[in-house]
Amino acid sequence: MTARPRGAAQPRPAVTSAAEPSPADVVERGRRVLRMEREALAEVERRLGDEFASAVELVRRSTGRVIVAGVGKSGLIGRKIAATLTSTGTPATFLHPVEGVHGDLGIVGHDDVAILISKSGESEELLPLLEHLKRLGVPVVALTGELDSTLGRHADVALDAWVSEEACPHDLAPTTSTTAALALGDALAVALLEVKGFRREDFARLHPGGALGRRLLTRVSEVMVSDSLPLIAPDGTMRDGMLLLAERRGIVVVVDGERRVHGVVTTGDFARLMERERDDLGKVASIPVREVMTRAPKVARHDEVASAVVYRMEQHGIMAMPVVDADQRVVGVVHLHDLMRAGVA
Repeated sequence: MTARPRGAAQPRPAVTSAAEPSPADVVERGRRVLRMEREALAEVERRLGDEFASAVELVRRSTGRVIVAGVGKSGLIGRKIAATLTSTGTPATFLHPVEGVHGDLGIVGHDDVAILISKSGESEELLPLLEHLKRLGVPVVALTGELDSTLGRHADVALDAWVSEEACPHDLAPTTSTTAALALGDALAVALLEVKGFRREDFARLHPGGALGRRLLTRVSEVMVSDSLPLIAPDGTMRDGMLLLAERRGIVVVVDGERRVHGVVTTGDFARLMERERDDLGKVASIPVREVMTRAPKVARHDEVASAVVYRMEQHGIMAMPVVDADQRVVGVVHLHDLMRAGVA
């Protein structure tokens, strides 16, 4: 046979008679996949029973870590489940089944619990790990599509992740089955955090570096202005109040001799006063602030989470709030702009 000369034209691919799918066809195929996965999850939800509560209790009682294992796409799902468990207060690690039986079983302790994932429940790489875990006395939770499989029969608790078919048109590529396993893993993690009483503050402590951590960890005391506060007595005049409004970013806090809040005067209050007295503007400067102030204003506590204050500000259309301590004395003022700069708004 004569060798093809360098640079010679390559053979043209065979032309098929099938028409190119239209954009509408492509969209419909995408919807079909989402529909199949939604229906698969609805079926998994319908079959979920007491064994789920048993699995949650098994993991909750463990004083060690959760060892999560799976092969191929199930392994990828396992890594995500381990990460979700860890970030919600249940220490977990992923163990590759093959590496596990070739030395990495050293990371498994008697106090651990395992979650093994396999659609068929007969994965050749996973079953040796199952055997070793049982020898070590480690409780096993199975996520499998075949409860009567080797994995399903020998696990302490087996969760039913069966799906009728994959979304792949050839019923081959793991799609609906991995979605079902992932959802069951999420359900386990969320149920565990609720049973353990895992709080927003606990979550933030495990995520200190991101925006979520900033929103959940930042306290009002870290953001508030505490120097040169715009304070005025109830019998102070609007002349002084107007100067403070101009100098202190739009809020004046009316306090008594012990710095307890009686009210606030804002630029909005001042504008309404000017409208009311527009026929006698010379009178405005001598009006006592107690006649203009908003009584019983919204206040922030110095030790509360700043994001909660942002919510109240947005809910009530407030740009600034007095900040009080445990004795209800004013210790600062917090501004929405400062909260936004701090990354909590």
